[in-house]
Amino acid sequence: MERPDLRAKYRAERDKRLRPDGNDQYMEPTGRFASLLDDPYTEPFEREPIDEELSVVLIGAGFAGLIHAARLVQAGITDLRLVDKAGDVGGVWYWNRYPGAQCDTAAMIYLPLLEETGTVPSRKYVRAPEIFAHAKRIAETFGLYEGALLSTGITDVRWDAASSRWIVRTDRDDTLRARFVITGTGPLSRPKLPAVEGLDTFAGPAFHTSRWDYSVTGGNPDGTPMTALAGKRVGIIGTGATAVQAIPHLAESAGELFVFQRTPSSVDARGNHDIDPDWFDTLEPGWQSEWQMNFATLQTGGFTDEDLVKDGWTDISNRIRDAVVAAVGAGAELTPETIATAFGEADDLKMDEIRARIEAIVEDPATAEALKPWYRQLCKRPCFSDEYLEAYNLPGTHLIDTDGKGVHRVDAEGVWVGDRHYPLDVLVIASGFEFGTDVGRRSGYEITGPAGTTLSEHWSDGMRTLHGMQTHGFPNLFVAGLTQAANLISNVPHNYVESANTVAAIVAHAREVGATEVEATAEAEEKWLSLLMNGSALFGNPDCTPGYYNNEGRPIDDSARRAMAGYPGGAVAYFTHIDAWRRKGTFEGVDFR
Repeated sequence: MERPDLRAKYRAERDKRLRPDGNDQYMEPTGRFASLLDDPYTEPFEREPIDEELSVVLIGAGFAGLIHAARLVQAGITDLRLVDKAGDVGGVWYWNRYPGAQCDTAAMIYLPLLEETGTVPSRKYVRAPEIFAHAKRIAETFGLYEGALLSTGITDVRWDAASSRWIVRTDRDDTLRARFVITGTGPLSRPKLPAVEGLDTFAGPAFHTSRWDYSVTGGNPDGTPMTALAGKRVGIIGTGATAVQAIPHLAESAGELFVFQRTPSSVDARGNHDIDPDWFDTLEPGWQSEWQMNFATLQTGGFTDEDLVKDGWTDISNRIRDAVVAAVGAGAELTPETIATAFGEADDLKMDEIRARIEAIVEDPATAEALKPWYRQLCKRPCFSDEYLEAYNLPGTHLIDTDGKGVHRVDAEGVWVGDRHYPLDVLVIASGFEFGTDVGRRSGYEITGPAGTTLSEHWSDGMRTLHGMQTHGFPNLFVAGLTQAANLISNVPHNYVESANTVAAIVAHAREVGATEVEATAEAEEKWLSLLMNGSALFGNPDCTPGYYNNEGRPIDDSARRAMAGYPGGAVAYFTHIDAWRRKGTFEGVDFR
């Protein structure tokens, strides 16, 4: 049943948060925050520069780089190097050491290559140290540390036509002449800061959650209490997925905690539990691929005999699916309008439950009301916690709701919201990572193709690929990501598994046929882009509250559409398509020469 009052409430809450500056409301780290892009955890060791030829350079040693490297090794391609500015592998799970850091996707499907590494997750949802340890285990299992260049940043990637190789240069004076380059820096890898007046003038300690400073707070990533915050007034800007995890720990440790909220998150129950090793041993070979496809199918509205993961992601999808089935059973035709109506009704009921849960847990009525999210659940990344809402019942925790406007300014002593000042001793910034900004800015280097054009310039009017991986005009280059492919944001590593299978197959075929250059044809790229632009459901909704899911509420032009587009049939349809494409062995649309 349509609920016009609720729709009006959603629109009103969206409108008060719309800003003309879009992504420009965030700024690059400069001044006192310039070191935000540096590595505070590992001291770089001295080594001689490397000058060599090899088959593959993988830029980024997070799960994207690790999975692609593992599949290449399995395909017999071992002369490769992972390159990462971090001091170890793990990507975001190397950097994320904030208290409570945890993945919101079940470990059974989130942690890649569990079967290949013989790993049993400890719990349904595992903490960051266990995820980081698993990343290291992948590197050890496939012998990736031997060739890894860690604490090493890329400075330039340039095509050399004479040798048909990419010349990759680093800030350690390395020169790597690679037949193939795979970029796997992830969709959320470069920390961003809110462009708040005076942010750099705060006199006390201030840091971003991706570079947590335990010398200020005490404690450690394993959960030791942050005793150094006792009696301190701590402020945190942001209430997104990271903040939802960190706030309960800050609330327990700080003398007072001030949470500055612009938009509340949708926070459902987590329901974590241990994984029984004996039960795990009963799983048949190939179980992880089955679980991943089961999750992807349910999470994108498909049908399965059983929900293997049973989490908050599949719950809302199951509700929508069941509502569609009920509508069709009652005589409605299966049309986009029927699906949209079923989605709205199921989502309304789910969000009613989310808001009722807040009322049931948070004791102060005003705080509970301010914590209620007024938007559809998938407008922002859903969060799951059995500790977050409870933190607001502690006497020292103060929710400072900014009514959608955000923090106004910062001075040496604290934070201003409107005309009220909040004195602080420590400031924590939980503003997330860049999304949708220029590819060269996010990576910190440029990729220059045969025509002397950079990838940033080539994509100036929007991303252009075949299968989300290859770009015409940039031979032997592969992009490991989500966009223009499956776009499965609820389980990012699954995207990398399918991408790695495909890239390994292409590289192996190039070796078999003696090809030195592999490139998507212009015709195939244009055909793929047309398919996406004419049939793809947008990743995000312009009617949603602003966030990185919908281009910060800015108009969705063609460039933005390309940056958010996924396969029209959804993630499972893409996985099925790309699997059939590579198994066919003809690699249609790719030129081997």
